[in-house]
Amino acid sequence: MSKPLIIVESPTKVKTIKKYIGDQFNVTATSGHIKDLPPNEMGIDIENNFTPKYIDIKGKQNVIKSLKAAAANASDVYLAPDPDREGEAIAYHTADILKKKGRNFYRVLFHELTKNGIDEGIRSVHELNKDKYDAQQTRRILDRLVGYQISPLLWRKVQGGLSAGRVQSVTVRMICERERAIQAFTPVEYWSITANLEGKYPPAFDAKLIKKNGEKIEIPDEKHANEILEALRNAAFAVDKINNKTTKRNPLPPFITSKLQQEAISKLRFSAKKTMVVAQQLYEGIEISPGEPTGLITYMRTDSVRIANEAALEAQDLIREKFGPEFGIESPRFFKNKNKAQDAHEAIRPTSVYNTPEKLAPHLGKDQHELYTLIWKRFVASQMSQALIDQKSVSIQSKDYTFNVSGSTVKFPGFMALYISTDESIDKEQKKQVLPELTEGMALKLIKLEPKQHFTQPPPRFSEASLVKELEENGIGRPSTYATILTTIRDKGYVDFENRYFRPSELGFLVNDLLVDNFPDILDVDFTAKFETNLDRVEIGELPYLEVLRTFYDQFSQKLEFAKENMLSIKGVGFPTDLDCPRCQKKLHIKVGKNGPFLACNGYPDCSYSRNFSRDEKGKVHPVEPSFELAEGKFCEKCQKPMVLKQGRYGEFLACSGYPDCKNTQSVNGGASGGKTTGVKCPEKDCGGDLVERNSKRGKVFYGCSRYPDCSFATWDKPIAQVCPQCDSKFLVEKTSKKQGTFLKCANPDCNYKESK
Repeated sequence: MSKPLIIVESPTKVKTIKKYIGDQFNVTATSGHIKDLPPNEMGIDIENNFTPKYIDIKGKQNVIKSLKAAAANASDVYLAPDPDREGEAIAYHTADILKKKGRNFYRVLFHELTKNGIDEGIRSVHELNKDKYDAQQTRRILDRLVGYQISPLLWRKVQGGLSAGRVQSVTVRMICERERAIQAFTPVEYWSITANLEGKYPPAFDAKLIKKNGEKIEIPDEKHANEILEALRNAAFAVDKINNKTTKRNPLPPFITSKLQQEAISKLRFSAKKTMVVAQQLYEGIEISPGEPTGLITYMRTDSVRIANEAALEAQDLIREKFGPEFGIESPRFFKNKNKAQDAHEAIRPTSVYNTPEKLAPHLGKDQHELYTLIWKRFVASQMSQALIDQKSVSIQSKDYTFNVSGSTVKFPGFMALYISTDESIDKEQKKQVLPELTEGMALKLIKLEPKQHFTQPPPRFSEASLVKELEENGIGRPSTYATILTTIRDKGYVDFENRYFRPSELGFLVNDLLVDNFPDILDVDFTAKFETNLDRVEIGELPYLEVLRTFYDQFSQKLEFAKENMLSIKGVGFPTDLDCPRCQKKLHIKVGKNGPFLACNGYPDCSYSRNFSRDEKGKVHPVEPSFELAEGKFCEKCQKPMVLKQGRYGEFLACSGYPDCKNTQSVNGGASGGKTTGVKCPEKDCGGDLVERNSKRGKVFYGCSRYPDCSFATWDKPIAQVCPQCDSKFLVEKTSKKQGTFLKCANPDCNYKESK
């Protein structure tokens, strides 16, 4: 009789699971999804209840063949992909390709890859979860409906190759709106006054002016600050009131995915993506001894702060052993989730607290050890006693003015002996002053009064950590999607990531404005958050998935039809600015070219003025004049004037100093045509230039028009002076692929002619 088969998602897990189950089962992996919607069409039958059209993923044929061979005559198949929505979809698709009369399928959830976790998973088998699968399908279908219908609009109205996404576009909107708030911000001046004082005993301390005649004081400028300084000249200072209290601080819950990403970004300088990659390694198993892989943490994609009772009890034992009985608590501390959909998994915790970071250090890479330490400390701290903090607030009076100073000391560190989060509500307590012994009525000696000018600050740009927090707080996306969202918006060129902060690119601003104007609901934060909540309701069986899809599409389809007719088309025309062309005084427009946005005269082709541009802190557009210097010993062969070295979008080139009367250009290496000629004429209408070989700033070869900068045509594919026999295109291009090697293809994108070279 054939052994039962366990099918997991990742090949890395196979070895870990085999270690614990021995020869009782065969184990194999799907290596992720095996079926998906087709890549070149929407793949959704809208008229037939939004039925998705699934196909085998290209390149997965061998995996599918191996799965069928592994199943062979097995009558029992245990489907054990990851315990989330994506894993449920993989389980469903795997069951579909392996279905066979008399074969039984069981859904297995491995929340941790330890002996207990695997044994518990196999003992507690489930049926496939239709509601969870429907939730995954709903998200997938919604994303296709948006992406595959808005993206073609952008191709027609803006530029080919652009894309829109249901969640990514909302995220870009949040970044754009934050940037515009920064640009619109006007700093407001204000002043503070600090008194440096000394009591009977050291140390001296600083107290801040907060009130006058019992009312909150505001100091708008230096004049008012000087008036206060004059009023307090030679004034007496004395302690008015002292308030002492002891506050109790509770530890934070163990990590959920979003909090782990935020903390790893802040403390370890990991990206959200790197955090998830390393966490996956810790979950799937690390070899603690040769041939002995062990899963070190529970499943890392979770919204839940729930923890197993036995894990909490184990932590209690370790805490008493390692820190002492006073650091333990009488009974385990548990944390509540917000809704039912979040309770499917535990929080992220070590599978055994006795796998301490010190014990595992020889077996883990640097990144693995740092992230594991963070997870281990956060979990253990969550089961430690409260911290007790003595706080003292001192009110100091001088004439009609009230100063205040607060100080704190840690009476008992509790959990803080192990772990303090970057969360400000805890950290700020550690930044207060240590105060001397003070009593009410005590006279104080004024050492100095220090006025200081301040300006209100604009809202900060989003970092990865603060953007993940913003997405989480607004209900946009889910733990498994945050890292992908942040990666996608950068890869698409909609945002730049500079000095660890996001800011919109020109393309991001432009596309965002068009989408917000035409799809205000689809790009609305609250609207998107509501659908995330609806997906959670689908997962727990509270809402039919077709109801979610129909409600969404009824609104979306109306906006789509309106946008097809009314969305502003800027393709070739650009987006108007308030700048005048310095040559002909027509308006300059922001246009989108192959190398990104640039400024160009709206009078083109009569006026060929174009420039790169920058924006100042207020968002105002400024043309950037190309840098140039005389090229020693280089003269124009047409008019004999000196050539100058200029910097364009394709790098450095030589141009005649007689421009615009003479528009001759050369490559830096010489040659009137601007580089090594290909013998192919520029395909742009009425151009007349030649396509020449050039080098990008990074040294990569490309082919551009010799009439640059007047003509900006460029291509990465090598042009070949050979007419297409199928469509009469003037030239072919040379391409190379792993399967076909080097071949020639028609340059016309609507023609499919190919020939081997």
